[in-house]
Amino acid sequence: MDGDACPVRDEVFRVASRHGLAVTVVSNGSRGVRLPDWVRRVIVAEGADAADDWIAEAVRPNDVCVTADIPLASRCLAAGGLAIAPGGKVWDTDNIGGALAGREVSRHLRETGQETRHAAFGAQNRSRFLEALELVVRTAMRGSPPPPRPLPDFFSD
Repeated sequence: MDGDACPVRDEVFRVASRHGLAVTVVSNGSRGVRLPDWVRRVIVAEGADAADDWIAEAVRPNDVCVTADIPLASRCLAAGGLAIAPGGKVWDTDNIGGALAGREVSRHLRETGQETRHAAFGAQNRSRFLEALELVVRTAMRGSPPPPRPLPDFFSD
């Protein structure tokens, strides 16, 4: 788990405990977050992408990475891992390219002085995350990629 500013730590711990899974929280150590005894803590050096680099190098096929960082999610997918955002978005090879492009557009807008904002994180996000995490964990335990989510059919009655 990308531990810097992750709003769903407790949910990850609960699901991992229920399934008997190991959890590693990676951060730069700037936040004194209390973790359960069974959770592995990795503290990396200060630096913009130090935690992301550690995670990307350590992730293995069917490992689950919880991160809001889209480039890190992309690196995890490239390594055969699974990636899920705190809001419940499951990243896959079909949607990560568009997300990376959107991130670059937002970065450009900010550079030109325009504001870009993220919606507040609330109970609905937490619920979506728990549901998606269960699906991703079960998929990882089976050792196969997550099934594609069905698209809504806007043309049927």
